[in-house]
Amino acid sequence: MSLKLWEASKKTKKNSELFAFEKFVSKRLKKKFYNNYNKIHKWSVKSSQDFWSIFWDFSKIKGVKSKQKIQKSKTFYKNIFLPKSKLNFGENLLSKNNKDKAVTFISENGFRETRNWNDLNQNVSKIMKFLKNIKIKKKDRIVAYMPNTIETVEAFISSVSLGAIWSSCSPDFGTKGVVERFSQIHPKVLFVANEYFYNGKQIDILERVPEIIQKIPSIKHVVIINYPGQKKTKKILNIKIKVSYWSEVLETNSSNIIFQKFNFEHELAILYSSGTTGKPKCICHRSGGVLLQHKKEHQLHCDIKEGDNVFYFTTCGWMMWNWLITALASKASVVLFDGSPMYKSEDLLLKIANKEKITFLGISAKYIDALRKFLPDLNYKYKLSKLRTICSTGSPLSKDGFHYIYKRIKKNIHLASISGGTDIVSCFVLGNVYQPVHLGEIQNKGLALDVKVFSDKGKSLRNSKGELVCVNPFPSMPLKFWNDKNNTKYEKAYFKKFKNIWHHGDYAEVKNTNGFIIYGRSDTTLNPGGVRLGTAEIYSEVEKFIEVKESIVVGQSWDNDIRIVLFIILNKNHNISDNLIKKIKQQIRENASPRHVPSKIIAVKDIPRTKSGKIVELAVKSTIEGNKIKNREALINPEILEDYKNLKELNY
Repeated sequence: MSLKLWEASKKTKKNSELFAFEKFVSKRLKKKFYNNYNKIHKWSVKSSQDFWSIFWDFSKIKGVKSKQKIQKSKTFYKNIFLPKSKLNFGENLLSKNNKDKAVTFISENGFRETRNWNDLNQNVSKIMKFLKNIKIKKKDRIVAYMPNTIETVEAFISSVSLGAIWSSCSPDFGTKGVVERFSQIHPKVLFVANEYFYNGKQIDILERVPEIIQKIPSIKHVVIINYPGQKKTKKILNIKIKVSYWSEVLETNSSNIIFQKFNFEHELAILYSSGTTGKPKCICHRSGGVLLQHKKEHQLHCDIKEGDNVFYFTTCGWMMWNWLITALASKASVVLFDGSPMYKSEDLLLKIANKEKITFLGISAKYIDALRKFLPDLNYKYKLSKLRTICSTGSPLSKDGFHYIYKRIKKNIHLASISGGTDIVSCFVLGNVYQPVHLGEIQNKGLALDVKVFSDKGKSLRNSKGELVCVNPFPSMPLKFWNDKNNTKYEKAYFKKFKNIWHHGDYAEVKNTNGFIIYGRSDTTLNPGGVRLGTAEIYSEVEKFIEVKESIVVGQSWDNDIRIVLFIILNKNHNISDNLIKKIKQQIRENASPRHVPSKIIAVKDIPRTKSGKIVELAVKSTIEGNKIKNREALINPEILEDYKNLKELNY
C-alpha cells in the first residue's frame, strides 16, 4: 500500500480553483461531483469537447468562442477544438494594467528588478510598434537568443501579440546549436543579449552573432539587449544588416494596444526536440490549445490564483519557460531567475522563494537530489510562509526526494510531481488538491486527458510497467512539425507504435491509487534477459551514496543479450574501489531487484547532457557500441563522449 505523505485540509480544498470550477460545472450542467477528482476526470474525458468549452468560460479567456466545440476527424491529431474561435495570446497574458507587480527578475549575483503591469503593458506597446515599423507581419518568425530576463518576456508577448511566431534558445547553446534550430524556420528578427553570467563567469554572446547572421541569411534585423544590472554598452557588430538597441526600441512612442484576434489554431511558438539522433525537430504549437491547456494546469491542477507569485527555475530553451510565462494569464506574477541555482549557496532557490514570498515553486528532481546530498540536515531553515505548492519535473522524483521535501523543506505543502514534455508543451500527469500525495507517485492524469499505460501489444495495464499513451485528442497537440511534408515526421514521432493513439515514449506504471510512476524514457529502458527495467529504479539507489555525485546507466549489447552498465561521477576525496562497487551492487539488489544490478560500474569525469540539463543515456549507449552520434550539438558537453570510447572495462 502506498504511503500517504500529505492531504489538503477541507478549507484548502474549498478555497481552491478546482472547487470553484466544480461548482461552475455543476451549476451549468446540473451535475454533482462531490469533491471527487476521479468523477470530475471521468466526465472531462467522456465529454472532453464540453470540458474545454466550459473551461474557456470559467477561466475567462479573452476572445470570441465559437459555438462549435470540435471539428472531428478519424485521424487523431486532425481533431480541432473550438474551430471557429478567435483570440490573441498576448492579450490574454496582459491580464492586468495597474501598479501591481507583474514580473520580477533576479540574477545569480543578487541583482533584482521588477516590472509592474502598467510598465509591462507600455513596453509591449512600444515593442509592437517597433516591430510594425520594421515591417513584421503575421506568421513571420521572431527568434531570441536570450537569458531569462524581463526583456525576453516583453519581446515574447510583443511578438505573439502581432501574430508573429516565436522561438528561443538560451545562451548556453553554442553557435552551431542555434544555427541548427533557427535556420530551419527562417526568422526575420533576432533578439540577443550582449552577455550572460553563470556560476560567476561572464560570457560574451555578441561575439557569436556575426557567424549566426552569416549562416541564417533570413535574419534582417538584430536587436541587442544589455544584461540587467550591468553597465550599458553599445558594442559595434561587424554585420551588414540593421542593428537596433533595446534602449532605442523603448524610445518608440507607446499607444493603446489594439489586439488582432487570430484563429484558435494560429501558430504561437516553435520549440525543439532535444534528441541526439538527427537535427532537432521543430515542433510548432497552436495559440488557443496552449493557452487553454496551460490555464487548466495552472488553475485546476496547481491552484494558481490572482495575485500569486509563481517561480519556476528554467531557461528560455526549455518548455517550462513557456509554461511559466503563461501564468500571467491567470493574473499571477512571475519570478525569473538567471544563472546557476547553486551559485555561492546550494539553497539559493529556496532563499529566493522565501524572500520573494513565493506561493508556487517549480524545481527539478535533479535540484532536489542535489539538496539532499549537499544539505541533508536542512531542517526547515526557511519559513516559506506563503508557499503552497512545489512542483518537480525534468526527471522522475525519487522516493527519497519526496521524503526530503516533507522532512526538510516544508511539512504542509502540496508536492505535485509532474510529467509531460516539449511535444505537448504541458503535462499528461500532474497534481490536484483533492487527492492526497503518495510516496513516489504523481497524483493523477490531467483533466480531459485519457492517459493510460499500455503493454507492447496495446493492452491497458495497471500495477504493471508499460508505455504511457493518451487515447483521446487534446488541444495542445502540436499543430505540426515545421517543414514536415505530409506530416511524415509527426506521425512517426507519436503514432508509429500504436495506431491512432498518442505514444509519448515514457516508461510508466499506474497504481491502484490512480497515481503514476514514471521510470524514464521508454527508449532508454533496459532489457537484460528480455525483461524491461526502468533506469529510475537504479538512479534512486545510487543517489543514496555520499561518494557518488551523479550517475548514468545504459544497456550494452553483449553476448547476444543486454547487460547493464553504470557510470558514476565521484565526489571530491572519493575514489572507485572494489568495496564501493560491492556496496552499490548490494544496495540495488536489496532495494530494486537482482535484475537491476549492473554488470559493470565505471568511474567517469562527466556525463553528457542536453542544454536543459537532462542526461543523455542514448548518446552514451551509442558511443560505447561504436555508433555515430548524429546531433552532438544537442549536447552542452559533447566532448565528454570521447571518454566513453574504447573503455577496456567494456571489453570483457
